[in-house]
Amino acid sequence: MAPTEETAEPNVRRRKPNPTEDGAEKHYNGDVSDQINGLIEWKRHMEGVKAGLLEDMSNHMNILLDKAVTEAVDSYVRETKAVTTGLKERPHKSVERKKVFHHRASILDDLMEVEHFRTIYHMFVAALCVFVISTVAVDLIDQGRLVLEFDLLVYTFGKLGTVAWSWTLLFVYTLLVPYKLFSFWGSLYPKSKHKLLLSACVGTILLVSQTCALCIFPIYVVKHYQLPPSSSFIVSLEQIRFFMKSYSFLRETIPVVLQDGSKGKNTPIPALSSYLYFLFCPTLIYRESYPRTPYIRWKYVAKNFAQFLGCVFFVYFTLVTLCIPVFKNMNKQPFSTKTLVLSFFHATLPGTFVLLISFFALLHCWLNAFAEMLRFADRMFYKDWWNSTSFSNYYRTWNVVVHDWLYYYVYQDLLWLMKKRFRTVVMLSVFLMSASAHEYVLTLSLGFFYPVMFCLFTIFGVCFNIMMNDNRTSPVWNVMVWTFLFIGQGIQLCLYSQEWYAQIHCPLTEELVHKFN
Repeated sequence: MAPTEETAEPNVRRRKPNPTEDGAEKHYNGDVSDQINGLIEWKRHMEGVKAGLLEDMSNHMNILLDKAVTEAVDSYVRETKAVTTGLKERPHKSVERKKVFHHRASILDDLMEVEHFRTIYHMFVAALCVFVISTVAVDLIDQGRLVLEFDLLVYTFGKLGTVAWSWTLLFVYTLLVPYKLFSFWGSLYPKSKHKLLLSACVGTILLVSQTCALCIFPIYVVKHYQLPPSSSFIVSLEQIRFFMKSYSFLRETIPVVLQDGSKGKNTPIPALSSYLYFLFCPTLIYRESYPRTPYIRWKYVAKNFAQFLGCVFFVYFTLVTLCIPVFKNMNKQPFSTKTLVLSFFHATLPGTFVLLISFFALLHCWLNAFAEMLRFADRMFYKDWWNSTSFSNYYRTWNVVVHDWLYYYVYQDLLWLMKKRFRTVVMLSVFLMSASAHEYVLTLSLGFFYPVMFCLFTIFGVCFNIMMNDNRTSPVWNVMVWTFLFIGQGIQLCLYSQEWYAQIHCPLTEELVHKFN
């Protein structure tokens, strides 16, 4: 008889199964299995999301590449056709490509995502806090109480009511008169038998109206109502902006009518709404449409307006703390070359502050706020001018908005008139126009003609532009650019401040004026 398991191992007792423990173990195994299955499903889901994102990115990249290739081919075909057929068929057409707008953010917005660069921004905010604390401390020590009158700020932005109604008149004129005259001329030109006479009459009316409304009227307002500096600055800047906007609109639309009219075709007149949008959007190059963002970030708008207001107070405290105490009583000291040179370098720090804060306030905060409200997608209002190793690159990247207007409508058109010759003369002409506009704004704002900026712009600016060209790539040249910028800002702030107080302490009387005349 074969031994059974019980007889073979008599001393080993078999453990009876426990139903409770078996159920718990099955329940635990079930939970683990559910978790594993859940992880597997989540992984599969994420892999699907990843595949979808990669597919979307691939599609977008293909679209962008196709668009880039198409634009490159079209540009090559247009340039080849222009070379082979000449420019006779397209009068007043620029020989270079037109500006193309893209969907892109401002450089500083991208740099603010970097913590190290954001710290530099925090340092300027801390400097503003130091200015506020020092002003409060001086008031408490001198007056025994807190005195925040902001008298200089109230004075320099005085008579804003006059600024408001004069701006309204400038805006209404720029919106209606150039557009209506162009619409009238554009509708009659293709069918007119006296095209030259029609163009001469309409052009004369437009020239006279532009001269009266955008040249004489703002000067009259500033001088007749004795606007203070900042208010005059607003009027003069808006005067130049409206002139450049209206010129861009006419410059972009008239050649199309001339080209189609020579073939007997009617040209559709751009909608008034597109011109109205152009008058507010932050660009000086007219297009019937621009790339747009999908929605408005109102927090971003409020942030930029708050930063702009902070910049105004930063400049105010800079002038009150670092400039006025020095130059206000300078007439009481005997004049000497040493005093003049020391005042130049003393004004270097506040001059640099004014340069950087003005750039950030106007070209970043103000323009980005309006771009966001209007959903204007191309935010390339400036480039990385702070990395410039030449003044030619600095001039191109400091203010891209104005540079584009000067390049496409002045430089290229003059070059076309000169048949691509005398490039140096054309470049000097652009410099002269830009320097004259800058000096005009300062003259109208300050109330006196003292061409410091004009001389620095036309003489030293041109020399530095030739000497420090784009071939200079060493970091040493970037140091040189910054050094000359610091010194130039100190010279301007010093000389303009001295002349401001000279006008106050030593005014020209009527007897002296008649004597010199």
